[in-house]
Amino acid sequence: MATVVAQAHFIVGLRTGVANNLCFFDEQTVVFPSGNNCVCYNTVQRCQRFIPGSEKSQHMRALAISANRRYLAVSESGERATITVFDLQHEQGRKRKVLTAGDMLVQEFVCMAFSPDSKYLIGQTGGPDWMLIFWLWEKQKILASVKTSSSNYPVTQVSFNPYNNMQVCVSGTGVLKLFRYSEGALKQSSFSKVETITLLCHTWMSEERVIAGTDSGRLLVFESGDLRREISTTSKTVQEHSDRQMEMKKVRDTDVDEAHSVSRITAIQPYSKGFVCSMGPGTVCLFEKIEEDSYRKRREIQIPPDKYSNGVTPAECQEIDTMCISPAGETLAISTENGQLYSISLSSVDMNKEEQLHFEFMSQSFHSKSITGLSICIRKPLVATSSLDHSVRIWNYETKVLELYKEFQEEVYSVALHPTGLFLLVGFSNQLSLMNLVIDDIRAFKEFNVRGCRECAFSHGGHMFAAVSGNVIHLYSVTSFENILNLKAHSGKVRGIEWSLDDSRLVSCGMDGAVYEWNTQTGKRESESVLKSCSYTDVAFSSDCKTILAVGTDNTLQEIQDCQILREVPADEVANTALAVSHSGRVVFTGTSRGTIRAIKYPLPIQKEWIMYQAHCGPVTKIVITFDEQFLLTVSEDGCLFIWKIIDKEGRGLKSNRQITHTDEILVTKSDLEERTQTMLELKMHLEEMQMENEYQLRLKDMSYNEKIKELSDKFIQQIESLKTTQQVMKTEMEKQEREHQECSAEVMVKHSKEQKDLELSYSQKLIVEHERYKDLQHKFLKMQDDYEKQLKSTEESKTQALEHLTQQYEAKLLEKTQLLAQCQEDAQQQIHEFKEFIKQVEEDEERKIHDIQIKYEKKLHTEKETNTNLKGETGIMTQKFYSLQRQIDDRNTDINKLKQERQRQLGLIRSLEGDIEDLKRQIVGHEKTNQDKDKTIADLKRKNQELEKLKFVLDCQLNELKKQMEPQQENISVMKERVHQLEEELVHIDKSNTQLNLTISDLRLKLRARDKEMHKEMQKVKDLETHLQRLKSDLHNSAGFIQEPKKLKESVQMMYARYVPHSNGVEKSRVDEDVQRAFCQQRDQLERTVNNLKMKLAKSAEEHEKVYVKIMKENVTLITEINELRKELHVVRTQVKDYKGQLSTFKKSNKLRPNSEEPKQEVRNRDVR
Repeated sequence: MATVVAQAHFIVGLRTGVANNLCFFDEQTVVFPSGNNCVCYNTVQRCQRFIPGSEKSQHMRALAISANRRYLAVSESGERATITVFDLQHEQGRKRKVLTAGDMLVQEFVCMAFSPDSKYLIGQTGGPDWMLIFWLWEKQKILASVKTSSSNYPVTQVSFNPYNNMQVCVSGTGVLKLFRYSEGALKQSSFSKVETITLLCHTWMSEERVIAGTDSGRLLVFESGDLRREISTTSKTVQEHSDRQMEMKKVRDTDVDEAHSVSRITAIQPYSKGFVCSMGPGTVCLFEKIEEDSYRKRREIQIPPDKYSNGVTPAECQEIDTMCISPAGETLAISTENGQLYSISLSSVDMNKEEQLHFEFMSQSFHSKSITGLSICIRKPLVATSSLDHSVRIWNYETKVLELYKEFQEEVYSVALHPTGLFLLVGFSNQLSLMNLVIDDIRAFKEFNVRGCRECAFSHGGHMFAAVSGNVIHLYSVTSFENILNLKAHSGKVRGIEWSLDDSRLVSCGMDGAVYEWNTQTGKRESESVLKSCSYTDVAFSSDCKTILAVGTDNTLQEIQDCQILREVPADEVANTALAVSHSGRVVFTGTSRGTIRAIKYPLPIQKEWIMYQAHCGPVTKIVITFDEQFLLTVSEDGCLFIWKIIDKEGRGLKSNRQITHTDEILVTKSDLEERTQTMLELKMHLEEMQMENEYQLRLKDMSYNEKIKELSDKFIQQIESLKTTQQVMKTEMEKQEREHQECSAEVMVKHSKEQKDLELSYSQKLIVEHERYKDLQHKFLKMQDDYEKQLKSTEESKTQALEHLTQQYEAKLLEKTQLLAQCQEDAQQQIHEFKEFIKQVEEDEERKIHDIQIKYEKKLHTEKETNTNLKGETGIMTQKFYSLQRQIDDRNTDINKLKQERQRQLGLIRSLEGDIEDLKRQIVGHEKTNQDKDKTIADLKRKNQELEKLKFVLDCQLNELKKQMEPQQENISVMKERVHQLEEELVHIDKSNTQLNLTISDLRLKLRARDKEMHKEMQKVKDLETHLQRLKSDLHNSAGFIQEPKKLKESVQMMYARYVPHSNGVEKSRVDEDVQRAFCQQRDQLERTVNNLKMKLAKSAEEHEKVYVKIMKENVTLITEINELRKELHVVRTQVKDYKGQLSTFKKSNKLRPNSEEPKQEVRNRDVR
């Protein structure tokens, strides 16, 4: 086996045609099918994990993820369709169970769903059976199955009720059915009339509500399986998209389904605020829940146009296949019919309420059709791919990023990258273009007249390239663009070419079964190998360029040397379509028509020895190994690019002999550079202007803020002065209160001392009295103890005497009982002996009877055996007769087949006539027998008719009375409803007044807090003034020492005046302070009054609100009870009316039958007369 293996590294592409082909595993990881694998892609770390499909599967049909996000179910079609359940929490996606349809022959499961608790799984089979199968999947047990539709009405989706494990919904063309699993079977619980409606998708919104989308853009709401209403889906954007797609039809002149122009609803998903659904091509609408039963369209999200394209593309008009929402409801992801993945954050939808919202690529854009070309370069880690979707894409296989993308007006057949990674060859149906890879575009600069170029390749030196046109290979010079050589030898189309390492030789293979080795200098063939029974698809040189390896339709891998097949790997059922040889010469990789990759060791083995990997779901078109031998790249008709890591069996990368350093240079045109510099200058100018404007606005704001600060400072200064005066007043009041408190405390101390002395005296007297009482009680206790001891002794003596007397009595009784026991035992033994004798007699009688019965049945058995032997003989005779009759029947069948046509013509007439005859016979017999009975029944029915007419009259009267009674009650109900409405309006008004009062109270509290802070500041200032006063006192004390020295006394007084006395007039200041203090006190009193009034109003309003609410609740309760009673009465009356109507209808039928019964009587009489 090969020592070199390939490990799946990264895949680019999405497999379309798979139902529910996108789902979230967690907030950062999505699961989608790509190739023949299921990919777990982490959108943050940009890494992938692979779950390979089964080898024998023909097609992947559907995916389903469990509610707990742990299990993934994959449906694969084949001779026997299977559903494989994988464990996603396991690193390699461990296979848990494989489910089948049991004894039923099923080729595919078109859709599946897990139950909410992840225990059950349902699968819908395809046509023509359309069976729904219900599994307990962990035990691989089919619990039930039911036919859901017919071949004309295909099913598109099945789902579990998220609120009920046992309820299932099935929708499709003309189908919406609800099934419930009970008593071991799926029973249909609804019968919706939707035969004319094509339902494409549905979702559960509640336990009974299902919303479904149709192919005509309608959103239908079903309650318990019955169609209730339709949600409005009018949208201008949908119309714009359909118009845009019609324009694309005109531009491209391609045939597109008319259904795509209609706003088809192909996917629908619930989310926290409502539901999300597709609304035509490229549009997703968010519907928000307004009330319990109604929804309103809130926003539209569109698929953006291709940023790399330079023309009209169908990117915006893609049909949306699948939608899914992340477990936390943060991200919405979608997949489209063109194999693209998009996502959007739902939080950004809430943020940007006015902007037009667009999806973003989840990773990058993918090819949507078959990939026809694949090429790599030496100097850069780039790979180029071309596709039938009219596009060429340049990928970085190390960073796994799409570097460049270009869409053309026609299909691209081939592509080749220059070894420098700066130029690109692209083959079209009418020409071959040489293009430059510039910084953000792919631009053509030279075109060659090579039509239908399906293969092209640069030489390893980059100075030449080869291009194939039909069966001719053209060699061109890259420097002069001249056609150097034309290599003509193939009689069929050339399918593969490759240059040797020194570019001196070129090898080619074709559909004519020829492999030619060319000299690129002379254009002559150096070797050839022709095998007309094989059509070759790809060819390659060996690592040393001495041999050639080729693959073709004969399903073998051939190694050719000197015009002869040197080695050949034996064939199997699958054909090899492409191959690549490692530069170290250790391994050969081949791609097959089933999409698998094989690693075959080199030199080639004689037996079938290879390692096979599940890769693509279509034939592999191209396969390439990078020059450093680190990566294997494969592409296929499924539109996927698969990147593999080449490692050894120990998991280490291969060591290459070539030292390749990748460069970062790119091509930039002069015009692009000038445009960029111009835009840079414009942006710089714009930035400087913005800075100037910002500085000017900042200055204006500074000016305005300075003015505000001045105003505030003036206000605070005034408030400080007013607070100073209040502080002085408060200080005086504090001093007064302290004095009063000291006087009160002294009085209280005197009182307490007196009371304490009085209490001590009283309690000492009480203690003496209690001590005397205690002594008396102790003396009494001793006396009582002596008396009780004497009584105990006397009682003990009396008890001993009584015990002796009782023992004597019971001993005498015991003797009597023992004697009785002995007598009883003797009697029992006698009875046992008698009973045994009786049993023996009974057994003897029974044995005699059994013997007689046995003899009787043996005789019967003997007779039965004799009759059995007789019957066997008769059966043998009968079988012979049967075989002879069978032969006669076979002979007669030929005659019967001839007469069948005439018989079929006459059968209709015969059957109708026989039916008439039988009916007439029955009528005649019946009428003859029941003539007398009918007369009696007619008389009884007449009586009953009269009674029923009376009853009808009575019921009509009762109905009229009930209607009269109901009318005033309905009027009362309407009046009460109006009253409830008025009370609700009053409640709203009271709530508004309460909110206003709460706001005023909060404002007043804030004002009070501000006043408290100001008071605290003023108290601090008072403390500062006190310290100031103490200093003044100390200065006065010092100046008093200079009374004998008048000069020093004068100087000290002047110093004190200058230090402590302000320059303004003190008298005016004190007056102003008094006025400010009065105003402040008045304001404070007013605020306190308003606060108290507001509190009173709030309490009153709260009480009134509670009373009104209680009143309304009581009235509602009474109304509800009255309504329920009226409903019950109505129901009873309706049932009575139905019963009476039924009786009337039976009576009328019996009256109608009476003349009919008389008519055949007359006919019989007439016949008798004749």
